[in-house]
Amino acid sequence: MASSSEPQPSVIRGLLAVLVGFGLMAFLACSRSADSHAKEHAMTGSAGHAKIVFLHHSTGEVIWNGGLPQFIQGWNAAHGTQYEITEMNYSSALGGRTTLRRLLPERIFNKVVGGRYPWDNYPYDYWNLWVKHRGENRDRSELNLDDLARTYDVIVFKHCFPVSLVKADDGAADVSSPKKTLANYKLQYEALKQRMHEFPQVRFIVWTGAAQTQACSSPEEAERARQFTTWVKEVWDEPGDNIFVWDFHGLETEGGLYLKPEFASAPDDPHPTRALGAKAAPLLGQRIVDVIEGRGDQVSPKGR
Repeated sequence: MASSSEPQPSVIRGLLAVLVGFGLMAFLACSRSADSHAKEHAMTGSAGHAKIVFLHHSTGEVIWNGGLPQFIQGWNAAHGTQYEITEMNYSSALGGRTTLRRLLPERIFNKVVGGRYPWDNYPYDYWNLWVKHRGENRDRSELNLDDLARTYDVIVFKHCFPVSLVKADDGAADVSSPKKTLANYKLQYEALKQRMHEFPQVRFIVWTGAAQTQACSSPEEAERARQFTTWVKEVWDEPGDNIFVWDFHGLETEGGLYLKPEFASAPDDPHPTRALGAKAAPLLGQRIVDVIEGRGDQVSPKGR
């Protein structure tokens, strides 16, 4: 007769079934986790659909006109996607008078409409418009981040080339200061990152700063601009979040301090040439679709 202290065969079979069940559950959980990690940056909305806005001024206009919307259209045709991209001057400097601006010549509009936000889009301005002003609070009728995030799935933004006229730090770093110093830029970017993290359903693509020509910038300013670019790419940008970088500064300078002479409209005009616009547009377009489709952290920030 078997001892009463020995487990019965039915009990053993039951324990084995429980152990196998737990093992299967653990395997499935690990598989789901791995799959989730592999797709961590894929857009969560309707497959193949995304609304993109490109916020820019004159430098961005050159890249837009270089074929950015055509690249997105071509991608849609080749891959069966439905990505919609639109451009927007930001800041608009219209004071909420968009219709009136369409009716009046620029010179007359600027004379009769006062109290408008300046034509600025530097780190301070994004901090002011997106971090300081939120919800129903707007600075001189400029859209804030809440407004933009309600409409768009992807927000691409940039700074005009005066951003690279970086002054020496003065020992008084202040997130609310418009002074262009490395210390102020870093504080403003850290605050912007926290703010953008509040919109995990939105993907953000920020350009590294547009470069200056050698005639328009001192070596010290240009070196500080390069340092800021390096910090944005290597320190500020974090893998696994909803913020991505497109390295326009690297494209313009090819690793140097200044906008390459062949890429500048003139020695004293850092606007990019149409040739650079045509070169940059498909690179930016590729960067956008890589971010939408979950490859943002796996591919080059230059879009190639």
